[in-house]
Amino acid sequence: MEITNSTTEDMPTILKLYDAAIAYQQTKFHKQWQGFDELLIEKEIAENRQYKMIDDCTIVCIFAVTFSDALIWGNKDKEPSIYIHRIVNNPLYRGRGYVKNIIEWAVNFGRNNGKQFVRMDTWGDNEKLIKYYTNCGFTFLGLSHTISSDALPKHYQGIRLSLFEIAI
Repeated sequence: MEITNSTTEDMPTILKLYDAAIAYQQTKFHKQWQGFDELLIEKEIAENRQYKMIDDCTIVCIFAVTFSDALIWGNKDKEPSIYIHRIVNNPLYRGRGYVKNIIEWAVNFGRNNGKQFVRMDTWGDNEKLIKYYTNCGFTFLGLSHTISSDALPKHYQGIRLSLFEIAI
């Protein structure tokens, strides 16, 4: 298993995995992502913030990171952190614990790059993911309300989020 930066050649796979994740969300929860602008993904790839996990020569998981998330984290954003976003498992490899590998990778990345926290968020009423993330070692910090802003993806517009962090 290896985590490495995604490339522009991965775009078709990334888009396919996002579509599969949205379809899966529709079967499990009353909210789902609204799709993603290809320009956003291309920007993340160019900035080395879009990652893929490869296992047995297959992309089994993708995720994005950022190092600033003020619209969601407010004043806490001033603390040096790595923020994990949009973890997606390849449907053929779901249930293999890859999120724990991503968290371990993020903690190591943060430690090696002067960060104090690994942070994540999910919908405020997604009890299953809240429990899963706390079982993965995150501390649940509580709920936060987002603002409506064109700088946020559509699924973040004016909603309540559950916030999580791991101190490095």
